[in-house]
Amino acid sequence: MKYYLTTPIYYVNAAPHIGHAYTTFAADLIRRFKRMQGYTVVLTSGTDEHGQKVEKAARAQGKSPKEFTDLISAEFRRTWEKLGIMPDRFRRTTDPRHHRMVQELFRRCKANGYVYKGSYTGQYCTSCELYVTENEPGAPCPDCGRPTETVTEENYFFKLSEFQDRLLELYERNPDFILPETRRNEVIAFVRQGLNDLSITRTSLKWGIPVPGEEKHVFYVWFDALMTYMSAVEGEKVDGEDLWPADLHLIGKEIVRFHAIYWPAFLMAADWPVPKQIFAHGWLLFQEDKMSKSKGNIVRATPIQEVTGVDALRFFLMREIVFGQDGNFSYEALVNRYNSDLANGLGNLASRTLSMIEQYRGGVVPDGREGADPQIAAQAGRTVAAYVAHFDRFEFSRGLELLWSLLGAVDKYLVEQAPWKLIKSESAEDQKRLDATLYTAAEVLRLAAALLAPVIPDSAAKIWSQLGMREPLESVRLQKLAWGQLEPGQKVHRGEPVFPRIKVDEATAKMRELEIQETARQNALLGKKPEAEASETISIDDFSKVELRVAEVVNAERVKGADKLLKLTMDAGEGRPRTLVAGIAEAYEPEELIGKKVVIVANLQPRKLRGIVSEGMVVAATPEKGKPVLVSPMADVPVGTRLT
Repeated sequence: MKYYLTTPIYYVNAAPHIGHAYTTFAADLIRRFKRMQGYTVVLTSGTDEHGQKVEKAARAQGKSPKEFTDLISAEFRRTWEKLGIMPDRFRRTTDPRHHRMVQELFRRCKANGYVYKGSYTGQYCTSCELYVTENEPGAPCPDCGRPTETVTEENYFFKLSEFQDRLLELYERNPDFILPETRRNEVIAFVRQGLNDLSITRTSLKWGIPVPGEEKHVFYVWFDALMTYMSAVEGEKVDGEDLWPADLHLIGKEIVRFHAIYWPAFLMAADWPVPKQIFAHGWLLFQEDKMSKSKGNIVRATPIQEVTGVDALRFFLMREIVFGQDGNFSYEALVNRYNSDLANGLGNLASRTLSMIEQYRGGVVPDGREGADPQIAAQAGRTVAAYVAHFDRFEFSRGLELLWSLLGAVDKYLVEQAPWKLIKSESAEDQKRLDATLYTAAEVLRLAAALLAPVIPDSAAKIWSQLGMREPLESVRLQKLAWGQLEPGQKVHRGEPVFPRIKVDEATAKMRELEIQETARQNALLGKKPEAEASETISIDDFSKVELRVAEVVNAERVKGADKLLKLTMDAGEGRPRTLVAGIAEAYEPEELIGKKVVIVANLQPRKLRGIVSEGMVVAATPEKGKPVLVSPMADVPVGTRLT
């Protein structure tokens, strides 16, 4: 049986971060899980390397698009190899084999009457590579909120409008085509509103796949990138079965429209099979905000791996976050989950059980099958069945929760049986109870290691080895996994703890330090200049001359004839208002500033700007090529408070 799944084809406008890793960890988990169910699994990933955004990014770094994409694509592969999640197929959209497939898609759609030439004048979001229906110049993109550009050019169009009924029929016929249900409902509601024809080529762009016979046209990014899922396995068969169609596209929720609407419509138009299922997971949030490059709150996976090991991160993401929903990430939460569930939970159970078998039974698993606790055995059987069912539905967190309930029951069972007391008894009955107790705990460890192999593969393999299992963990088939399969007489090897405890403060500090180093390394790779360093130091006496105070914005208005300036009336606790002129009009609307407390330089010599005397300066941080961000106190402090 074949099972073909894919990650998104990651866009190369940035180096890989934890958001990319989250999707790929999940895909790797599913790959391992399906293999344990007996499937021959192929996982495809790759890099999406065309488009205006890539062209601009390359130009900004002083590189050609090819040089830029070579670097970023290699960085993705390097990262996946280091994290142990390298896909079976890795396809770049710059690969000539992919080009041929995209051009064949175009030929088939055109031959079937679903492509026509026209012209387009309207708004285009460079960031999302998306044409928007709003016609007002500069209107915000409905997806990312950034200003759009007005473009006019000759395009080829795809007749998406003709696929409304066929798509709705697809969703109705296959209720699980889009998961989770919230995403399915969103897509259905969008399609029911009616679909507009879609521009699939650009003539103002050079970095892309040319249209056959009309090379001035290059394909629009989604008509290009989505085809990677097919081009990566073109003509391949597994066990006599074509790999296409895909059994699962695993994506982030922000690109569900392209995968659940555009992609099946393209395939229908070309008379090719559509994928069987699309699952759109939620976002990773950092301090309740979506991680994004523009917000500067990106976290990378490899610095975490250096401190906690990759399995700790894999486990946290699958246990902490309900797959399909948004979830919060923090270093502290990661370490706390590791210590509570892995070090104190599974790791402690493994260490105690193996240690007692070594001390009380010479390191040999006793034959305690006959007296094994029936309640634990029954719960274990239910857990195995429910765990597999939850994982089949991508409910990873729920499955892991059930497994940890079983581990907790065994911990309680060990306390009740008190094997450290039974070993001291000369009673034959007590020795049988001891055998049964040790066997029960060891058998639960065996089941846990097998079930956890897709989630924490390295750690599960260590526990499996410590139990002295003779067959490799990869040979386990979940449909045959059952209670009582641990063979008495095999030798255990306790070894080093699989999950040593981690100190929260030390670990989080180290991860933050390594994150800074990894960010600098990636920036150097991309040719980005480091943040400017202070070119000259000043004495504390010089600094003390600068009077920084908290002030509240009483009123704000635009300065006539100056697009970047706002006139601010400030209360700095002086008994009279003061006026400041600040170049923040492109970042803030006047009304949103009223009542806001900010930091000002209060003793700056007044100067006249646009005829207005400015009595000081507002303090703001302005990232490279970004907009100013006002500096505000984290707590509510009185106006006039001096910063020291």
